[in-house]
Amino acid sequence: MRAPISVVVPVLDAEASLAGCTSALLEGIDAALIRELIVSDGGSRDGTRAIAEELGALWVSGPASRGGQIGRGCRHAQGEWLLILHADTQLQEGWSACVAAHLAQSKKVGYFRLRFASGGVPARIVAGWANLRSSVFGLPYGDQGLLISRALYEAVGGYLDIPLMEDVALARALKGKLVALDAYAVTSAEKYERGGWIRRGARNLTTLLRYFAGVPVERLAASYRKP
Repeated sequence: MRAPISVVVPVLDAEASLAGCTSALLEGIDAALIRELIVSDGGSRDGTRAIAEELGALWVSGPASRGGQIGRGCRHAQGEWLLILHADTQLQEGWSACVAAHLAQSKKVGYFRLRFASGGVPARIVAGWANLRSSVFGLPYGDQGLLISRALYEAVGGYLDIPLMEDVALARALKGKLVALDAYAVTSAEKYERGGWIRRGARNLTTLLRYFAGVPVERLAASYRKP
């Protein structure tokens, strides 16, 4: 019986983080959960491709857009389930047992609880809000990972090829079908530490509210990426 999960990782100049992300997946291979690794590139100019090829990943390339990149990767997937991860996220040790139990018991979409790799008290506060937002409002972000059956993914239309909020758009399409997995996704705090925990957190919340208010994602992306 073939392993059920295709892992899809969107990348853009991710040579510093991809090896760490994928090393955390090894226990999933040992547990006969992971069938393949698909790395979907958006135009990397560093050593990302060399790392992906060394790992034996399927390399898919196209224009830079996280939603579009994930979509391209998922279209190449052969597994019954898709596990979408960001390159700067590592699943906590023991995640494979949690995922195996989920696959045996549920058809719902799973996401991981968020934790930052550094940052102390501010990191715990931001992660706490993210986990509360996910459980109360059903809005996990992409850095929490997503485990979804390929059939359901295709039924709801998958990730939209948009420059921002692709994870929120899919979460809204999956309303009532999401459940938190009892394992953590540990993600990099670099963007928060560079931009400031309060400033970055406020920007994220403001962007989310503007998205719900109907502001075009192109405008949101332009303002979100300003320094």
